[in-house]
Formats: sequence, C-alpha cells, structure tokens
Amino acid sequence: MTQFSLSKKQLLKEVRNVFDVQCQAISAHSKALGDEYLQALALMKNCTGRVIVCGMGKSGHIGKKISASLASLGTPSFFLHPGEAFHGDLGMVMADDLMLLISYSGETDELLKIIPSLQNFGNKIISITGGVDSSLAKNSDVVLDASIEKETCPNNLAPTTSTTLTLVIGDALSSVLTLEKGFTPMDFARFHPGGSLGRRLLTFVKNEMRSENLPFVDTDTSLTDALLVMTETRTGLALVMKDKQLQGVITDGDLRRFLISGKNINDTLASELMNKTPCFISSDTRLCEAEELMREKHIKWLIVSEDGKQIDGIIEWGQ
Repeated sequence: MTQFSLSKKQLLKEVRNVFDVQCQAISAHSKALGDEYLQALALMKNCTGRVIVCGMGKSGHIGKKISASLASLGTPSFFLHPGEAFHGDLGMVMADDLMLLISYSGETDELLKIIPSLQNFGNKIISITGGVDSSLAKNSDVVLDASIEKETCPNNLAPTTSTTLTLVIGDALSSVLTLEKGFTPMDFARFHPGGSLGRRLLTFVKNEMRSENLPFVDTDTSLTDALLVMTETRTGLALVMKDKQLQGVITDGDLRRFLISGKNINDTLASELMNKTPCFISSDTRLCEAEELMREKHIKWLIVSEDGKQIDGIIEWGQ
C-alpha cells in the first residue's frame, strides 16, 4: 500500500481545499460580473466571421477547449497559436473575425506582439485576463476580469484556480450564445453526427427497427409456445396475430406476472393474456422520440406500424 507523508485526513483536507478555493473564486466572479459580459456577447453574436481564440501555455490549452465549445454550439471558431500567428499564421485571420485573447497576466509577449496587426486588420478584441490594467486589457475592446486571490497550487505558481475560472467564463459565453442564437438539439446533432445524441436525433425508427424474424404467434397459440417463440427470436414480446393483422402483444413482464399468479401456462391461450392496446410508432419517427415514448411509458419495445394492424417491425430501447 502506498505510504503518504501526510495523514489520510490531511490529504483529504487538502483535496477539499482545492475544491473550496476554486468554487469560491467562481462564486465571487458570478456575483461581480456586469455589462462587460453583455458587450462580449454582443460582439460574438454579431460576428460575421469566426471567433478566433489565442493563448499561450496553460491559457492556450484552456483556449482550445473554449474554441471547441463555441464551435460545437453553433459559433464558428478555431484556436490560433499566438507564436505561430506572429510567424505567418495571421494569414488565417480575416477582417470580420473576432479575437478572444487569453492571458492571466495580460503581459504575455506572444499575444502582445500580434495586437498591432490585429488592430491594423480591424479585428475587435475580447480579452480574458487577471490583469485588468495590463497591456492586453488596454488594447482590448472588452475586458473580462479573471483575477483571483490565489492559485490552489501549494506554491501559488502553477495556473489552477485561474485556468478553471477562465474555462468557466468561456463556458458561460458559449452556453448563453446558444440561447441567443436559438441553437437547438437538432443543430447540435448536425455538428456531432458520431455521438450518441447525434445518432438519436438524426436517425429514424426505420433505420434501427427490427423487421425480420419477428415473434409472431396466433391468437390460439398456447402461452408455452408463445414463450418458445419469444426465446427463439430473442425478443421480450410476442406479437399476437389473426389473419395477418395485429390483435395484441404479450411481453415477458406479462408472462412473469402470470407465472407468479400460479395459473397453468399450458391451458392459457395468447389471446387471453395479450394486451389489446399496445403502443405503436411510425417508421418515420426520429429515434430520440421513440426512446422518449418508451421512457415515458416504461416499456422496452415499440411496435412499428402505420395503422396499428400491419406490422413493419419492432424497435427496442437502447439497442
């Protein structure tokens, strides 16, 4: 077992202190924020180009995440390394782009070097900085204060509290812009086609439904045989049919409750146990709506049918 120089109690106290200090910093800024956020949001909402994020070191890492959040939530954005920008990558910047520059001190040399060029291009600048009187702040159109009392690094040196606060500021801007732009879950799905949300929103029931080897039984089929069909088809329900039209459904839950009641499964027909009013869904329904209906009804399967009689297939929750 690992031996620590501090006691377990002291270690947990230090861990908790990191949480507390950072929470306090976020809370303090939440209470003190003002019109500068409205100004920043106005610039970002009205930007006809891209929001280009720049930062060095840890600020750069945070900047990449902020840029990624903006882009995924409907605001075109990319991260530009300020050092590379000074050596040619400023060619990526267009006049209608908005710059979001991040530096806790506000005196990061690599950022300050590109400001004259940005001003010459006519780009508006939003800065996130702890140096509200710094060179960066003085050359910004909007300044978002990210100053803190202390870092949670024991030596008060490594960016910790300051980077967390900067990230929260970026998240706040990204999230509120989403509301202002009327960005919908469907919009989100278009930018995340490979994610689970994108799959559910952009996929239809007909793309995921099971249409072969369905668990069909007749109305006069015994429950024993119905159970065999459910087992062979590896489904949790049986579709009770008559003259090729659906009459009802038996679920594995129905069978379990029947067996618990002590009744004889061999002497009971499918028509006697079936639910005559099962839930249906159209094949053109989005998968997310099908899952929402199953969640609401507390069921695992839905029957895919346009008229409630002819069966197109079945869809399973979480398949």
